[in-house]
Amino acid sequence: MEMLLEGLKKSELFADFPEEIVADCILPHRQIQEYRKGLCLIRPQQKVSRFGILLSGKINIMHIFMEGSYSLINALRPGEILGADLIFTRSQLSPYHAVTAADTRIAYFPAELATRPGMLPEIWRAVLTRQLAAWISNGNIKKEYRLAILSQKGLRERILMFLTLQASRRQTTSFAIPFSREELAAYLCVNRSALSRELSLMQEEGLITFQKNYFRLHFLKPAENGQILPY
Repeated sequence: MEMLLEGLKKSELFADFPEEIVADCILPHRQIQEYRKGLCLIRPQQKVSRFGILLSGKINIMHIFMEGSYSLINALRPGEILGADLIFTRSQLSPYHAVTAADTRIAYFPAELATRPGMLPEIWRAVLTRQLAAWISNGNIKKEYRLAILSQKGLRERILMFLTLQASRRQTTSFAIPFSREELAAYLCVNRSALSRELSLMQEEGLITFQKNYFRLHFLKPAENGQILPY
């Protein structure tokens, strides 16, 4: 119980909740489920009436096409929320696939916890609804960033914009990205081999250095106010 409580408190969703409220009012509604890597948890047109907090593992949000290729929308890590963007919609129908990218453990909660009066003290239901709304809003901003990246016509331009946005968000020019090389190619909607060649070429030209998913950018520099600027 203590490990579960600690895991939930690490989530942005419940970070502002007192432990006694989480223990007495939130946890009684939980449903814990464990999944192996490679399982599809949500499919297009599936109705979703609960949200889940990732306690461990990783979930890829993606579009899977008929020929077997896929486009990666987002990767959820421990503490992040599955299904929050669906439970407030009129139909609650998913437009995407959610697939485990590692062995995963999730604490599920019914949507009514946020949408129905009486399941929580009203003041804490309002906090929960506000936190879910903030999560959804942040997710929409991430989607706007991805649209901006995909609007770039060239492969290098997509890579540079992706890395620049990562650096700006983290306020550092050295960071690990949440994607493997295959996942990054799917996120950028490019060929994996072409992506690897271009990254190697950019490294040879001194624009970046990288090791697996860790990058150091040499075409940007941190400013005194925390912004990331081009050299």
